[in-house]
Amino acid sequence: MENGSGRTRLPGGLLIHFVCLFFFLASRGVEAQIRYSIHEELKVGSTVGNIAKDLGIDSATLSDRNLRIVQTGIKQELFQVNQRDGALFVSQRIDREELCGKTSPCLVTLKAVIENPLEMHQITVEITDVNDNRPSFTDENFKLEILESVTIGKRLQLEGAHDPDVGTNDLQSYKLSQNPYFRLETEDSGDDGKIPFLVLQKQLDREQTGELTLVLTASDGGKPHKSGTLNITIIVSDINDNAPVCNKSKYTVNVKEDAPEGTFLVRVGASDADEGLNGEIVFSLRGKFRNGASDIFSLDNKTGELSIKSGLDFEQRQLYELKILAADRGAVSQSTQCTVIVKVEDVNDNKPEIDITSLSSRIPENALPGTVVALMGVTDQDSGVNGQVVCSVPSDLPFDLKPSSDGNFYSLITKTHMDKESQATYNIEITAKDLGTPPLTTTKVIQVDLEDINDNTPAFTLSPYTFYLIENNKPGMSIFSVSAHDLDEGDNARVSYSLDRTNSGTSVTSFLNINEENGTIYALKSFDFETMKTFQFHVIANDSGSPPLSSNVTVNVFILDQNDNTPAILSPVSANGSAEGVEEVPRNVKPGYLVSKIRAYDADVGYNGWLLFSLLEVSDHTLFGLERYTGQIRTMRSFTETDEARHKLVILVKDNGNVSLSATATVMVNLVEPKEAFAASDVPSSVDNEEENNITFYLIITLGSVSVLFVISIIVLIAMQCSKATDYSSKYLQDTNYDGTLCHSIQYRSGDKRYMLVGPRMSIGSTIVPGSNANTLVVPDRRSRAPDEVRLADEHNRAKYLC
Repeated sequence: MENGSGRTRLPGGLLIHFVCLFFFLASRGVEAQIRYSIHEELKVGSTVGNIAKDLGIDSATLSDRNLRIVQTGIKQELFQVNQRDGALFVSQRIDREELCGKTSPCLVTLKAVIENPLEMHQITVEITDVNDNRPSFTDENFKLEILESVTIGKRLQLEGAHDPDVGTNDLQSYKLSQNPYFRLETEDSGDDGKIPFLVLQKQLDREQTGELTLVLTASDGGKPHKSGTLNITIIVSDINDNAPVCNKSKYTVNVKEDAPEGTFLVRVGASDADEGLNGEIVFSLRGKFRNGASDIFSLDNKTGELSIKSGLDFEQRQLYELKILAADRGAVSQSTQCTVIVKVEDVNDNKPEIDITSLSSRIPENALPGTVVALMGVTDQDSGVNGQVVCSVPSDLPFDLKPSSDGNFYSLITKTHMDKESQATYNIEITAKDLGTPPLTTTKVIQVDLEDINDNTPAFTLSPYTFYLIENNKPGMSIFSVSAHDLDEGDNARVSYSLDRTNSGTSVTSFLNINEENGTIYALKSFDFETMKTFQFHVIANDSGSPPLSSNVTVNVFILDQNDNTPAILSPVSANGSAEGVEEVPRNVKPGYLVSKIRAYDADVGYNGWLLFSLLEVSDHTLFGLERYTGQIRTMRSFTETDEARHKLVILVKDNGNVSLSATATVMVNLVEPKEAFAASDVPSSVDNEEENNITFYLIITLGSVSVLFVISIIVLIAMQCSKATDYSSKYLQDTNYDGTLCHSIQYRSGDKRYMLVGPRMSIGSTIVPGSNANTLVVPDRRSRAPDEVRLADEHNRAKYLC
């Protein structure tokens, strides 16, 4: 162990042991001293020396004498002895610096003990130094802080290096790395060795060199020599001797006007060569736009980040020139100014605007194509293609847009001819679309009304008109009316009515009158079917336009029959004109003998002229019978001697009107002997032949008239059907001949009404009344037929062969 002087101090127990051994050996008088010298760090097992040889002891006796080594002063067993040959060798690593430190020389004392006889010898081993350590510093890095304002010549003491080796292997010199600011000086401080100093030889500037890194090298004198280094970091402390400097004097940034709040624009960079508060920079907006810009832009005063706050609008402002002040936070602040140019880019955020500068809201319907209706200006506050506008109107309208040369104005013009009656008002939707992406559109609707001109003639609701008038009407009452409509408006559509005197003749105007305002037609007289069955006239409709337009329509009037005529007895007729006759019948005639035939005529037509015969009074119902439809009187049985010679027959003749009218005829039948009857029959025979000839003549005339009127009626009905598409269809043609009743009739249907064209009522052999008409329109049959009449109709069909 080392004491304070660096020498080895033995432990107390070993010391007592060696003292006893010393006196024992001394009493024997045997002791020798051996000295060896070796280098430290020898390889374990290396031989130091041969103790037996050096002491002159026979090596053959070593094993019996128990040679051993006793180390004093140290705990490690650095050496051991080979008991066979007495060689001393290294048993552990030997480090001189660990054993002796800076003490020189470094000695290790050993005791060699041999028994039989007991001998003890002192062995001294000197450990010599080898340059196995390099100079070293306590810390490899050394930091030194100095103000940049320190004066030249300032000395700065550094920590010295330490080398455990001794002698020439110890620290010998220092060397400083090349630099322009410091040089190296050393001082010898005795036990502490050489102390290095840094001496400032050039003024420091932290902004140029804020930190210096120097290397101090400590070298020993060994061969080869070893060295250690100290990394010296010199921190130059700042003083506020520099103003901030912007990274760029001018920044330019583009941003779209619809950029959302918080959009980052640019980061203004500024640097200050100082440090700490002297180099800490804050940013702020300055200049004449400061107040306005602060509402639109947001500036981070620490980072210098400029972002959108709100309110960018290209149409209000396209360029912002912002002055940004960068100032440090030193006690005496220094600052500089940066410029940021913000260019606002347009986006398509404005819809086109349509400004109607002139509008003709009412134009005549006969305006020529190309007539200007409106002038309009079109603007878009955006720029470029975002501000280019194209206008259009629906293609299905009779209007078009004509742009001006610069495209900022449009003329709304008519494209085709227009008709107010087809469409009186146009709501024109004008669409303005810009060419931006996506495009924005604006629509504006303008109303254009067409002014009426008198370009339409009055149009009657029917053409021709067909009216059916029941005879015996009251004079002065309205019988029917016509109506015309004019598609124009105002005076151009105000229609007045008049009778066409040119085409209708004065005869019609003598018994008809028309209300010129509403077209109601009045009868000035009462019509008689038997006198006039049909007539035709024309009505003119005039509008009040300028010039006025007119149209006319044909009116066909058919007089309908009423049952206003009683049946007229044609036969028998007495000399004084009464309906009385005398017939002589032989007593020997067979049943069914034709006694006489009642011939009658009714000026009415249809049911009103359909005559029925019946026996009103007869002396013997079993003797005579009367055919209901023919008026023939026939015997029903043979005469007997008991039958009276004279019989009176009263025959009732009545029509089939709603309110039946009737007449009576009286036939006196005288029964005669057969010879008398034959003689009397010669005279009536000639009379009957003459009467039959007259009937034939009148029948031919009647049939011809019926045929002509039938053809005319058919032609009229076909014309009416073609012109107005009215369902006038011919139902059927029925040709019947009843003696004394209806001989010719034509039925047809118009709409839901059924009408009959019928001929006169007569009995065969009677005289046709002059002036009668063959075909006549009669009122619709609305009568309900009783079962008896159905039966009579069957009889009527069975009697058709008689006609």
